Amino acid sequence: MNFKMKYFLHALIILISTNLASQSIDESWVKQNYTKKEYQVEMRDGVKLFTAVYAPKNTTEKHPFLMVRTPYSCAPYGEDKIQSRIYDTHWKEYLKEGYIFVFQDVRGRWMSEGEFVDVRPFNPNKKNKTDIDEASDTYDIAEWLVKHIANNNGNIGVFGISYPGFYSTMAALSGHPAIKAVSPQAPVTDWFMGDDFHHNGVFMLNDAYSFYSGFGQPRPKPTKVGPNEVNYYTKDNYKFYLETGAIKNFTKLMGDSIKFWTDLMNHPNLDAWWKERDARVGCKNIKPAMLIVGGLFDAEDCYGAWRLYDAVKKQSKETNTRIVMGPWYHGGWLKSDGRFLGNVRFESATSSYYQQNIEIPFFNYYLKQKGSVKDISGASIFFSGENSWKTFAQWPPLNTINTEFYFVKNGGLSKIPKSDPTNILTQYTSDPNKPVPYSEDVQSHRTREYMTDDQRFASRRPDVITFKTDVLDDDLTIAGTVTAKLKVAITTTDADFVVKIIDVFPNGFSYDTLIYGVGNGKNYLMDGYEMLVRGEIMRGKYRNSFEKPEAFEPNKITSVTFNLPDIAHTFKKGHRLMVQIQSSWFPLADRNPQQFIDIYHCDDSQFMKSDIKLYHDAENPSSISLPVLKP
Repeated sequence: MNFKMKYFLHALIILISTNLASQSIDESWVKQNYTKKEYQVEMRDGVKLFTAVYAPKNTTEKHPFLMVRTPYSCAPYGEDKIQSRIYDTHWKEYLKEGYIFVFQDVRGRWMSEGEFVDVRPFNPNKKNKTDIDEASDTYDIAEWLVKHIANNNGNIGVFGISYPGFYSTMAALSGHPAIKAVSPQAPVTDWFMGDDFHHNGVFMLNDAYSFYSGFGQPRPKPTKVGPNEVNYYTKDNYKFYLETGAIKNFTKLMGDSIKFWTDLMNHPNLDAWWKERDARVGCKNIKPAMLIVGGLFDAEDCYGAWRLYDAVKKQSKETNTRIVMGPWYHGGWLKSDGRFLGNVRFESATSSYYQQNIEIPFFNYYLKQKGSVKDISGASIFFSGENSWKTFAQWPPLNTINTEFYFVKNGGLSKIPKSDPTNILTQYTSDPNKPVPYSEDVQSHRTREYMTDDQRFASRRPDVITFKTDVLDDDLTIAGTVTAKLKVAITTTDADFVVKIIDVFPNGFSYDTLIYGVGNGKNYLMDGYEMLVRGEIMRGKYRNSFEKPEAFEPNKITSVTFNLPDIAHTFKKGHRLMVQIQSSWFPLADRNPQQFIDIYHCDDSQFMKSDIKLYHDAENPSSISLPVLKP
């Protein structure tokens, strides 16, 4: 090619790029500049998976792929119909960059053939064509794409939020050399320990029932039609779950066709069935660059992002791994500007910051060799409270000190253990027939905003106990995993323990402007607001082992220690740190009958009250351990 031709092509590419940057990206633009094709791509075992490919019409350069594998449908189906997400979110920036978008219905879902298996276990020892998993399906579609889609540059990126985040993790384990960059976002990682349907062995009833009553319906053959919605006899969420009663009653409502619900009922403990469904088991020798993304206030998969990052860093030390956590609800970095959640403001468009400074540069660098990633730190974490981004080489930061905050008499919380005499305790009665609600309001469904909700309603209940510090003289910044260390005695053989970390705003506090679009457009009273920063629940019978539960000996002082998902929050000078403890969190979590029995199959008549004593004296101290970031 002579100099004039090279100059002409270079000028043409610059002109096209300038033109694209200035154009409004909408559906008509996509149709003018992209071609959508639909394929049934055959996997190694002969099963065909529905795949939609949006490819640029521009043939003057070769293009990288961005792929989402999903159980939630590639809709709209039809080569003349365009998925709106690619032009009405920040994904339009990838259109401007000329990426080839690929969407695939995973095996057994929607228009793909085969049998669907929830969180299909990773198989590291595949020996023949019938040994398949989600990693092998990803390998096969990657191989097909680079061979059959014209004008590709041989580089594939994979990303996805929630369940597609799980499939992104599996893509990283596929071993295909074309997959250069993977971003599991709010990834489903471990459905027993902390994501979606269980927290520390506690069944998260609301999410499990509302999700699987629709998602879990069988799909015997490929279809473009979604499952039927389940009707509730009342829109009062609390009322519906309480009056329906024991879990066995929800099983009756489900019927016998929803396989995974049956599996949930038959695997109450952390057995081999659960362990092989932990996405972390295969996170070894990962080749693609990893960008793990999550929300600090994700009500569904906050656990998965933090813990997947830990696993990759420990098991695949050579992998280029980064983590980003912002002040977002589930998928908020795609669906909102990230300026607020519920009544709490974060002061800036945190989603835009992430999109423009982290995600887009990440994929551009690894898939197009464009730009640089030197400014993307190992950990980019937004700290609520002070409302600012901090960057670290790793997470948790090295400069943290685990600091005990002890519960003391009269509802105090102190870094200095008090030499109180023995038998100093605070007591409450847990009644499963009057469980503590997770939200003050009457709701028709589980809200995402509860993750920052005002907890004053709970402070006023007799079955919630509260400890708080004096007004803080200096900022207190927490960065990492929180550990609750409780000394309890109960009058029954089992109980749950909910621990909530709360930021108490000063009296007279108010934001400088109205919070538009929050709480029916009204400005919520922030004077003395008790912001939930992190809450977690623990089923007491798992205190020593999630594999082998143990009954409590009634009235015997017993240790219950467990971790809460990580915190990145600054309690500002003039605020207070508060801890609340309770034994129900309804209907987020199922009710514990407070007997050592099979909760998934017990009767309504087996629920009983329990008197809970929390000890906090010199002999039996209870505390919360916080990783305090040094100034």
